[in-house]
Amino acid sequence: MEFAERVPRRRLGVHGPEVPLLSLGSWNTWDRMDRDDAAELVRLAVDRGVDMFDVAHYNFGPHAENAVTDVLFGQAVRDAGIAREDYLLCGKLWLWEYPASSFAEQIKVSLGRIGTDHADMVVVGDFMERPDLKAVVRDVSELVRAGRFKAWGVNNWSAGDVLFACRFATAEGLVPPTFAQLKYNLARRSVPEGDLYGRLFSEEGLALQASDVLEGGILAGKLDPQRKIGADPGGIRDRIRAALPEIRRIADGFGVTPAQLAIAFTLAYPAVSNVLVGVSRIGQFEDNLAALGLCARRGDELREAVAGLWLDEGVVDPAASWGTDAPTAPKDTAPCR
Repeated sequence: MEFAERVPRRRLGVHGPEVPLLSLGSWNTWDRMDRDDAAELVRLAVDRGVDMFDVAHYNFGPHAENAVTDVLFGQAVRDAGIAREDYLLCGKLWLWEYPASSFAEQIKVSLGRIGTDHADMVVVGDFMERPDLKAVVRDVSELVRAGRFKAWGVNNWSAGDVLFACRFATAEGLVPPTFAQLKYNLARRSVPEGDLYGRLFSEEGLALQASDVLEGGILAGKLDPQRKIGADPGGIRDRIRAALPEIRRIADGFGVTPAQLAIAFTLAYPAVSNVLVGVSRIGQFEDNLAALGLCARRGDELREAVAGLWLDEGVVDPAASWGTDAPTAPKDTAPCR
């Protein structure tokens, strides 16, 4: 494996920590592994420098499924003998039942289920109806000041909503978001590569944390994943399945697997600080790690090779989110840098 040494790192936005290029998600992963295998994977990941874990309490809104994947992750860390200071934890705060379910109570329960008293960063989840964004920024900032975590980002918000949160935080002396966790893969490019988010990345110092990079496994060659996977903005998932033979052809031309092609494509986008992948086997983990070398060697070349597979172009609005149009951002405030 080309990166037998520790995996390279990039800063997660101006206000965020340095994170490994590859990080491990938790949705429908740890609950698909044997206990010993989970501990082995955690130990191997930390040894290789893949020491950031995105872990959430999935029991809100569409995720109200009583999953225990977060509990199992905490168990795996303890079984592996990993000290809390030896890994980065990215938690989630959900807006589905906010403010009735306060962020303070959510983080208390979530961290307690994992077995720690603090995260390193959190992602504030998506929404159908916009909450009071000023209250969101205030409440998140209060938890930063309370030592619950040090940085925060957003999940699938519109660029307008992120700009509002960023500028409001700056104007009020609060903590601005430092990254956006967005669906981003070789087929889904319209929002992360759109002009609106492009300005956030270049002018506001925001970082992109890429999720759904393998489309729930479809871009790795699993046409019908046997687990729940993310939403399908634009209704293009069947088109992604139909494109798999072409994806395999291109991957074969580079001498790599489809998963490696997909991960390397995403990492080669300059705004990306790191990508989240879900693995449940050591073999998957090793395969995904090999994408880092591919990106370093041939990133620009492979992005050009898959240019015709941009399947949500003209289908998904680059300004879109689960919410509605953004409120007006405070004027005459400095960027979040």
